[in-house]
Amino acid sequence: MTDLIWILVFVQVAMGGFDTLYHHELTQRLAWKPSQKSELVLHGVRNLAYGVMFAALGWSRPEGAWAIALLALMAGELVITLWDFVEEDRTRRLPASERVLHTLLTLNYGVVLAILTPLLLGWAGRPTGVVPAFHGVWSILCAVAAVGVVVSGLRDLAAAGRTARIAVDDPTPLVAAIPPRRAILVTGGTGLIGARLVAALVGAGHEVTVLTRDRANAAALPAPIRIVTDLAQIADDTRLDAVVNLAGEPISDGLWTIAKRRRIVRSRVRTTKAVVALIARLDKKPQVLVSGSAIGWYGLRGDEPLTEADGGQPCFSRFICALWEKAAIRAGAHGVRVVRLRIGLVLSTEGGMLSRMLTPFEFGLGGPFGTGRHWMSWIHLDDVVRMIAHAIATPQWKGAVNATAPRPVTNRAFAAALGRALNRPALLPAPAWPLRTALGPFADELLLSGQKVLPAAARDAGFRFAYPMLDEALAALVGRRIASREKRAIARETPAKA
Repeated sequence: MTDLIWILVFVQVAMGGFDTLYHHELTQRLAWKPSQKSELVLHGVRNLAYGVMFAALGWSRPEGAWAIALLALMAGELVITLWDFVEEDRTRRLPASERVLHTLLTLNYGVVLAILTPLLLGWAGRPTGVVPAFHGVWSILCAVAAVGVVVSGLRDLAAAGRTARIAVDDPTPLVAAIPPRRAILVTGGTGLIGARLVAALVGAGHEVTVLTRDRANAAALPAPIRIVTDLAQIADDTRLDAVVNLAGEPISDGLWTIAKRRRIVRSRVRTTKAVVALIARLDKKPQVLVSGSAIGWYGLRGDEPLTEADGGQPCFSRFICALWEKAAIRAGAHGVRVVRLRIGLVLSTEGGMLSRMLTPFEFGLGGPFGTGRHWMSWIHLDDVVRMIAHAIATPQWKGAVNATAPRPVTNRAFAAALGRALNRPALLPAPAWPLRTALGPFADELLLSGQKVLPAAARDAGFRFAYPMLDEALAALVGRRIASREKRAIARETPAKA
């Protein structure tokens, strides 16, 4: 085979490897999404087919029936790829970079197939057999590629089998506290928390309106819902019993450049002000505004236990939350009960901090950030949704409410717990200085520092967490069964009022 064919083959390998690592593992995190089971199976079968192809072409010359079989395998791989494209479009919204890369992969594979087909047909005319062959560095690269795609294929098939254990439960019971047939507006309804909340509300039969900047983002939300792209589309005589305000530019998906900081602040404050303006003009005011905030309100406070009665220390996170909450409080002037939900680190495999940690930890590359002594005040996604429902349904809830589990842990303890949940070591720390050098204040506030926040208001109101303990929460999320002895240990550690 000529060098041109080999070059095209390894261009395919490079693009496919980038697609797998960057899109499938790091950004889309397909291995942890039950909705992508069929796509994972297709990826697994395709990669195993690639493994056979690389081994056959790199180390042999298949002749006769074996050449026909290899040609059929390559044609079958093309069919699987086209099937995969259909499955991807059906089940998720692909980023532009992934669509472009898929186009390049298809075109390049078509050229490879066009060049190899005459060669394989020529070999097919010979007596059936497999002649050993060695093509120097190309054979060595084929062996490496074959091992890589086989490992990736087996990993995808294993992940597809795991989806049954991590399938998301019906969210409807999460909002059982809300009286029936309420009319509820949700801003940020396509985000991690908002999407789960909307699914629960729709399942429970509530009348849901979702504010989103892009209707396409709401395509995955369940029906029936009303979608608006501007609150001006809501008439003055519209009935709204409650408003849940969760909208805002993601805070942890990029460097805190000046432009990024402005978007983070403006997206929260402008939307909240627009919500208050809507409440002001409605003929009948909603009973409650549940407005999102974050535990960043408290600033960086070391080991100090913090409740809703404590103040905050200046930092960018505190600055965001203070402006956000100040805008929400103004709804109280219109007779609306305002609950400011200070949300901790939300645990979910669908998004947020945990979803970004799963891949390195699954491959045994996880560990604490820096010294690992800083605190992480976490909460399971379903408990956040339940807390929002209780905030809507409970007239006594108002003011600041910490949405955190009753047992915060240090970063080192969190890393160890995640390692246990995945049955992997968690011994590789991420040193502080490279994180600070690369990420600046982002690293200091979100990765290397934290707050020890306690849910005093929720506890005093009798709210009971479904996941008060970290090991139990992580086990449920990654599909791990907890042994009876471990369950008893967790039960002994759970506070009586949790």
